[in-house]
Amino acid sequence: MSLLRNSIKNQLNEKIKIEADALRTNWNIEEIETLFDLPFSDLIYQAQSLHRQNFDPNAVQISTLLSIKTGACPEDCSYCSQSAQNDTSLEREKLLALDKVITAAKEAKDSGVTRFCMGAAWRNPTDKSLDNVIDMISAVKDIGMETCVTLGMLNQSQAQRLKEAGLNYYNHNLDTSPEFYGEVITTRTYQDRLDTIQHVQAAGINVCSGGILGMGETRRDRARLLQELANLSQHPDSVPINDLVQVKGTPLDGIDRLDSFEFIRTIAVARILMPKSYVRLSAGRVEMNDEMQSLCFLAGANSIFYGERLLTTDNPVENHDDVLIEKLGMKKEKSLSH
Repeated sequence: MSLLRNSIKNQLNEKIKIEADALRTNWNIEEIETLFDLPFSDLIYQAQSLHRQNFDPNAVQISTLLSIKTGACPEDCSYCSQSAQNDTSLEREKLLALDKVITAAKEAKDSGVTRFCMGAAWRNPTDKSLDNVIDMISAVKDIGMETCVTLGMLNQSQAQRLKEAGLNYYNHNLDTSPEFYGEVITTRTYQDRLDTIQHVQAAGINVCSGGILGMGETRRDRARLLQELANLSQHPDSVPINDLVQVKGTPLDGIDRLDSFEFIRTIAVARILMPKSYVRLSAGRVEMNDEMQSLCFLAGANSIFYGERLLTTDNPVENHDDVLIEKLGMKKEKSLSH
């Protein structure tokens, strides 16, 4: 096995050099596991080298996420505080009023945010609820920000309506590997998620799709998640990598936390597999110290969620993020072209 891994490693080194400007969609699992197995410094070096070829290494893109409809989701996601099947004492709320969305978007823009993301706890939106969300998308675009929504599953006609409304990004995470998925969610299939991503891409909307680490999955599951994302017909434009936020009342509360270096390795492998995608540090940053976040940036992360809340979970306060960005000599990205 070690000889096979060494052979794959040598082949990978050549492929990464030759294909630095190419976007592969044919990664096999042995190649990805070999990347995970690299010495830490070698892995970070390869990831950072690719990162510098495609992005300003000292710029971080800033997004913010607002819950526009909280609680009472019929799905049974084991990690989620908003599932009606999890006893988390989260109160159900109606769809947020348009004026409150506009106020939040203006505040976000004033703090340096370039993309405003809105999330609704739905299995899938009705056509009527989609009308209301489209009004929000139009209002946020009028403020001068990019828009992103996460509304659950979409059919092709709904994706097309969102495209016509001017939506920039649609978030729909794969969460984990196909093999581990049934341990976390049973109320929708993995194929359901892939179908929604296909509808979004077919409509010409940028895809934001990633996963959650630390749910009890194996390294192979993490490799398989990245393989599924990297082997889509088109790489996601943004890849959010979440570190599980344990919520009391959910089935995953109390599970052993993922090792920090394993999380950083996953960031680095994601950067290598999807060199032109934004890799976003998402949920779980409140549990990360500055040193861990800095290593994630070194590994190729170049986007964060900004603000004190991510839907229903805590996030580092904005001034702490500002201090860290300044310490690292980084800057907030003003333009999303690269």
